[in-house]
Amino acid sequence: MSTTRPYPPGDRGGPEPEGPAASAAPAATPPAGAIRQIRRLHLIGASGVVPRARDFTREALRDWGWLPAVTADQRAAAEDVLLVVSELVTNACLHADGPEELRVSFSPKVLRLEVVDLGSGTPAPRSPHRAGRPGGHGMFIVQRLCLDWGVVRNADGTGKTVWAELAAPS
Repeated sequence: MSTTRPYPPGDRGGPEPEGPAASAAPAATPPAGAIRQIRRLHLIGASGVVPRARDFTREALRDWGWLPAVTADQRAAAEDVLLVVSELVTNACLHADGPEELRVSFSPKVLRLEVVDLGSGTPAPRSPHRAGRPGGHGMFIVQRLCLDWGVVRNADGTGKTVWAELAAPS
């Protein structure tokens, strides 16, 4: 599912936005037992941001027990997360003058990725999708692999946060 509407903060296990990326939606109380862990990677002025973002996310997945994967399903879930991180960060590099920050958060059921940038564009899967042509597949991949994704505009009108949520492996 593709969307440009944000879920209220804390809904579906996502992190509560902070700072300029915070939305005006009321804060939701996470359900009991839904402990959320959040990691942040600042990327302003960094070189090699796509591999850096993947390495950072891979380390978080190790710490959260997703890696090393025991089953094929767990391995596929971790690979999907790393692919989505690559696509979101690459899009920020290509279309938004680079990412400012990557946020990775985890609750028992959902892993949420957020890429903050100063771009004014709105990401969307290319329509119609043409599988045989090079380029333009990033948001189509995100749409296919994720439970949901969307865009939250910064309160001051400059920039946005592109977020995506994936199911935790069973």
